[in-house]
Formats: sequence, structure tokens, C-alpha cells
Amino acid sequence: MLAGPVASGYKAGMGMTRHEVEKRIARKEQEIRELQQKIRDAEIYMGALHDVLRLLPKGTSATDGESALRSGSSLARAREAIRKAGRPLHVVDMLKAMGLPTDRKHRGGLSGTLSPYVRRGEVFTRPAPNTFGLKELGDQGDQRVGGEEEPPESFGSDEADDPESVRTPSH
Repeated sequence: MLAGPVASGYKAGMGMTRHEVEKRIARKEQEIRELQQKIRDAEIYMGALHDVLRLLPKGTSATDGESALRSGSSLARAREAIRKAGRPLHVVDMLKAMGLPTDRKHRGGLSGTLSPYVRRGEVFTRPAPNTFGLKELGDQGDQRVGGEEEPPESFGSDEADDPESVRTPSH
């Protein structure tokens, strides 16, 4: 003899037709599938959160981007070079301060690393081409130098990236 909830459901089910029971089974199976999908979605979301956590420096609970830069990373070293100078620095000057080569590859790499932060308005500013400052120092970002409307003649060449070789237009 059956006992407990199964038995009472069985007895109550005696008045149901086979079709009604099959419909209840189908609804319950659908409910289970939906719950299983929710569990899979939650597991994927948790995995993504773990991935993000691995990218953040350990031991910090800071919420602002400035203190979330990984210690020793090129971003943190660039920020430290600008802090020490107390003013915006050209990419070449930053690389020199960081003890890195000033070739095209390193200039492009550092500029490419800093640029997303400038675009998002986080940590870094760009007061002049290939020159980066810090928001915390109040450096103005993305403004034209000297009111220039056109890029200089040497734009895009190796010498344009070297601050000593940049010529200012004569008016």
C-alpha cells in the first residue's frame, strides 16, 4: 500500500483522466527545464564574475579605476612616471622613465594601452597628441595644442613621435 503524499496524490488522481495527468506531467517537465536553464545561466554568470575577479588586483576593495591598476603593470608604471613628473608626459618620456625602449613598437603599445582609459574618462587624459596626463592631477584632456586645426607635416612619421623633433608651425 502507498503511504504519504504520493498515496494521497494517487487517490486524488483517481478522479483525473489520463489526458489530464499527461498534461500535468508535461507542465512539470517544462517547469524543470526552465529551472535547469536558470541554473545554467546563473553558473555562466558566476563563471564570468570569477573571470573578472581574476583580472582585478588581489587585496583591494577599491571601486575607482585609479587604484585598481595592477601593481607593476605598464599602466601603473605609466601613472607613476606621470605622478613623479607632476605634469603630462609624452609617450617617449614615459617610456624613458619606465626604462623601456622608445622604438615604434613600444610607443604604439603604450599609447594603445592608455587610450581606452582616456576614451572612458578614467585615470588618464590626453592633453596633446602622444602626451598623457592624469585626471587626479587635473590635466586637461583631448584639447588641441596651440589651436592647431591640421596635423603637423611630420604626422605619422617616426620623428613626429619624438618630442625633441616636433616642429611648431610659425605664424
